[in-house]
Amino acid sequence: MKTEGTRDESLENTELDINESKLHNSLREKTWDETITKDSWMVFKVMAEFVDGYEKMSRIGPCVSIFGSARLKPESKYYEMAVEIAEKITKIGFGVITGGGPGIMEAGNKGAFNAEGKSIGLNIDLPFEQHFNPYINKLYSLNFDYFFVRKVMFVKYSQGFIVMPGGFGTLDELTEAMTLIQTNKIGRFPIVLVGSEFWGGLLEWFKETLLKEGMISEGDLDLYRVVDSADEAVAHIKAFYDKYSVNVNF
Repeated sequence: MKTEGTRDESLENTELDINESKLHNSLREKTWDETITKDSWMVFKVMAEFVDGYEKMSRIGPCVSIFGSARLKPESKYYEMAVEIAEKITKIGFGVITGGGPGIMEAGNKGAFNAEGKSIGLNIDLPFEQHFNPYINKLYSLNFDYFFVRKVMFVKYSQGFIVMPGGFGTLDELTEAMTLIQTNKIGRFPIVLVGSEFWGGLLEWFKETLLKEGMISEGDLDLYRVVDSADEAVAHIKAFYDKYSVNVNF
């Protein structure tokens, strides 16, 4: 029986069994039939996700993606800030894209929904944490099996990125966007990191380790802006598009 404050041992054992099974399966030599029926046919599943995503997302219009932790609760200051950012982003003409789940994703969709804007959710099938939040427009609710397909949708259809505090998934999304901008694979869209205290350690590592070791360039430190309020975050996005005289209204 699980008691409050302790981990459910049955859940832990189940996770170990799943991990062990995946490990053994990855090392096992596959038969020709398995290769054809599983690995090769997976290509068509991936294609189907891309086609469905492209067809739905291409009609949405200018958007900003909001990344952040699924684990933050509504009482978190960052949750409240994400709601405010999304509301204000919507009012200047952008739709809001999130990962479609709880936490910061829910906050982003809630803000867009409250402001009667386009609220897009790109959900991922996971064994825990993830479920659709109730603030996504039904027309713009997509579900994915593959993280890499989902990330393509985030980046391809976003004209800016708001990055709230988050874990590994948020870091993955952040560095994906930064890498694509750094290598000129996408335009130099604005990236806004919200929470100087939260991001400070990582940004210091960028400067003191990556830059000093020559693994990034000085100019790469200009790929992002760090802010501590919703107004600052939205102002940076707006200033970027005002600079280029781009009208983003739907």
